[in-house]
Amino acid sequence: MVVQQFDLNNLEGLCRLDSTGMIDALAGLPAQCLLAVRDICSSVELPSIEAISNIVVTGLGGSAIGGDLLRVYTADKIQVPITVNRDYSLPGFVGPDTLVFAVSYSGNTEETLSAYKEARARGASVIAITTGGELAGMVEKDGVPLVRIPTGCAPRAATGYLFIPTLVILQRLGMLPDMTDETTAMAGFIKELQKKIGPESPREENVSKQLAHKLYKKLPVIWGVTGTTEVVAQRWKGQINENAKAPAYWNVFPELNHNEIVGFEYPLEVLNKIHLVILRDKQDHPRIQKRIEVTKDIIKDTIDGVTEVWSSGEGDLARLFSLVYTGDYASLYLAALYGIDPGPVKAIDFLKWELAAE
Repeated sequence: MVVQQFDLNNLEGLCRLDSTGMIDALAGLPAQCLLAVRDICSSVELPSIEAISNIVVTGLGGSAIGGDLLRVYTADKIQVPITVNRDYSLPGFVGPDTLVFAVSYSGNTEETLSAYKEARARGASVIAITTGGELAGMVEKDGVPLVRIPTGCAPRAATGYLFIPTLVILQRLGMLPDMTDETTAMAGFIKELQKKIGPESPREENVSKQLAHKLYKKLPVIWGVTGTTEVVAQRWKGQINENAKAPAYWNVFPELNHNEIVGFEYPLEVLNKIHLVILRDKQDHPRIQKRIEVTKDIIKDTIDGVTEVWSSGEGDLARLFSLVYTGDYASLYLAALYGIDPGPVKAIDFLKWELAAE
């Protein structure tokens, strides 16, 4: 019996598969960004923070990716290093001269709660970003600044709420220049981009739908570039995992040219299933651009195919989010091609249940 492939132009069918409103949540990303830059942090009382020598964003999953966006986007704009921590414990350098963002969408992520307690014990300055849960209870009791963000969507669909507040707070602390205009322009740009890659846009004109078809029944490998698109490659991998319930892998130039590139000889039956996506940006170093061209030539005969996706928009933030948004939609469409609901993450829920039962 031949099963007919899902028609991505079937808007009603897409919505029927989506029990938790992932499509609507993704469409709301521009509004998230605007709300975060204009309102969410405006009433948060920040302490007088002096002599900060490093910043740590501690979180997991969708709550951590905002930290990576912050790290990459501000690398040439901020005078102190930013580290993303995905663990129960904090790095040894964390102390009184550290600013820690404790980020947990649910407020109940056990690794983040552990790291929050450790940050407090070490005398670090802490700011929490959450919808509520145990983290909100702790910080309110401790008198720690709390950025309370709206509930109602999965953490991976709340990127605007989880990332933009860190920018706004660092602006208010004088550690970053005012980027309100750039952030607002980015939100406006991706709102327009949504018309091109959202579910109403037909496959024939929709890059994200076309990508989903290329990745269907393939093994997605996503390559980015250190300093520009590295965080987006990681984001695409995670979105394909959680939304499409499929494996995916990521790496970055130039590091992958020193190891991974050698691993494209065997086994051919696996290599033939790989579809490679290379994320491109006009700010990539000229030598990186040369490396990409040579690398494509090396592997072209052993894998299923290569698709290059270029960033678009004016400004670093718009270009970064253009790629994030394109990949987010592609992962939802890939889920539809597999005939599955993108919302539930049963394996994660089961793991949390088992850990809680200890």
